[in-house]
Amino acid sequence: MSRVLTLHPPAKINLTLRVATRRDDGYHDVRTLMQSIALADRLRFTTRRGPFVLDTRHPNVPADRTNLVWRAAELLWRAIGRPGDPRDVHVRLEKAIPAAAGLGGGSADAAATLAGLNVLWEARRPRRELARLASELGADVPFFLQGGTALGTGRGDELYPVDDAARLGVVVIKPSFGVSTADAYRWLDEDRAAGAAEASSSRDVDLGWPSGPIRLVNDLEGPVARRHPMIREMVEACLREGASAAGMTGSGSAVFGLFSEAQAKVASRKLQRADWLICLTRTINRREAARRVGV
Repeated sequence: MSRVLTLHPPAKINLTLRVATRRDDGYHDVRTLMQSIALADRLRFTTRRGPFVLDTRHPNVPADRTNLVWRAAELLWRAIGRPGDPRDVHVRLEKAIPAAAGLGGGSADAAATLAGLNVLWEARRPRRELARLASELGADVPFFLQGGTALGTGRGDELYPVDDAARLGVVVIKPSFGVSTADAYRWLDEDRAAGAAEASSSRDVDLGWPSGPIRLVNDLEGPVARRHPMIREMVEACLREGASAAGMTGSGSAVFGLFSEAQAKVASRKLQRADWLICLTRTINRREAARRVGV
């Protein structure tokens, strides 16, 4: 009898993202405060004899070995010592997290795949080992095995859980264009070399911490907005509609605004534009994020 496991890996936003100079290995050291949000993809795993299959109907999402879901399956399959290609599971991926947006959708799917197949293949690998495998897939993949609110350092994969942020309404705006991570960091390096780099316009936000509000800032926002002025237009639109703070997440191209949940509902209606995808969501805590990803 086949087994079915359905997971809903949530997206993230970067409340802060500070980027140091480029290292010799090509990466940048970062210091980032990441936050899980309820916006999520859907992964349905079904045990079925035969080769591993990834099925997705999204036109811009590959269903082959270039997809992080497939790569996560291959990595876990090898880690548990099984020969050949992964097999005996069919995965249906339904996308809700926009791609090339800085929301970590592919990384979230990869983390959920590690967690889900760990169960269905009866691998019984502890979370610490799954996190090690996750870091091989991408710098932010380990975060999605933990979720909630966490500080990331190094490449972003050295994680330190912090107190969960208060529950906030979040409006995510994805424009018609995407931004690759490689381009965003290259633009930052070019602007710094030319003396033109600047961080995002910062704004304080109350996360419910005893230490008081924190300042939202993203070092990649300035360089990306210089090439795509709509980034600043989206940030300013969120602030005009009453966001307590707004900014670009990750390397873009998505922007988020933070509101009360009631205010977010109103703002999401007012922010509608033909060339903007508007996602109404909220912050989620570590426990809820872990449950959604299957750990």
